Amino acid sequence: MAEATWGDAASPELDWRMSAALENVPRGGETVAEVTSLAQAVREWLTLDPELRAEAVLTPEAPLVIDGASLAQLKGEHIGLLAEWLPPAD
Repeated sequence: MAEATWGDAASPELDWRMSAALENVPRGGETVAEVTSLAQAVREWLTLDPELRAEAVLTPEAPLVIDGASLAQLKGEHIGLLAEWLPPAD
């Protein structure tokens, strides 16, 4: 599986359209993963209460390299870092 690199100016631009699942988030009384684009998953995470943000897991289509570490799943502060770089909604 290819990695998507992110974290410094020399890195290629992150593909915000890649598929990603936002997991561990209650929806309608059940905890069901939502599969969408990486950008939309991060936007959804931003709408969550802090307690739910802490429990949420983001699984992108390809691992992301953040601060030199390859991450197949992101939680908490790593999702928050992505949110800081989120492009404007179309």
